[in-house]
Amino acid sequence: PQAVWGLSGEVMQALGLATLPPWSTSELAQGTVISLYPVGTQARALLLPHSDMPLNATFSPSDWLAGEVLAGVADVQEATFEAFVPQMLNHESVGGVHFKKGCYPGQEVVARSQFRGTLKRRTFLFATDQPLSAGSEVMSGSDAVGLVAQAAAMPDGKGVALACILIQHAHDSTLNVQGVGLHLLPLPYDLLQDI
Repeated sequence: PQAVWGLSGEVMQALGLATLPPWSTSELAQGTVISLYPVGTQARALLLPHSDMPLNATFSPSDWLAGEVLAGVADVQEATFEAFVPQMLNHESVGGVHFKKGCYPGQEVVARSQFRGTLKRRTFLFATDQPLSAGSEVMSGSDAVGLVAQAAAMPDGKGVALACILIQHAHDSTLNVQGVGLHLLPLPYDLLQDI
């Protein structure tokens, strides 16, 4: 198995990688670096080391998971397997899929929603009153309007979540997951509109 390390903050500055655009790669003596979307102004990347390296972790796995959510790029989880097409998770807006370049898995399903103009759900970033779980149903009042795609706990005991919901409900003040309130936050990137 290949080890993968998360890099962030001062480490990125020290390695001279803080200004790499998302998804670009760079080769270092230590290994291959793949830059990720930042969390606010904090650069992040994955390092695939060339050999075993001593572990010198400066932040916890839960902090890394919170950063993944705050970066606004949802991963498919076991609880959300086959629940979304790429546009619902904003993957076209973050360079995760390009509809004009070649073939990709699920192309037929994606093309149907793209060309029919039937994309009714997008992923939005929310602060939550307590941590949630991926796969949980999002409600607006008594109506089911979406699904939590990815979630993480914050150090203060609250949470953050990426939820794929019906676009017209993004600003609803009654959004909740089993009574836990969802509070809309700005995404760290612009959504493409021509999909």
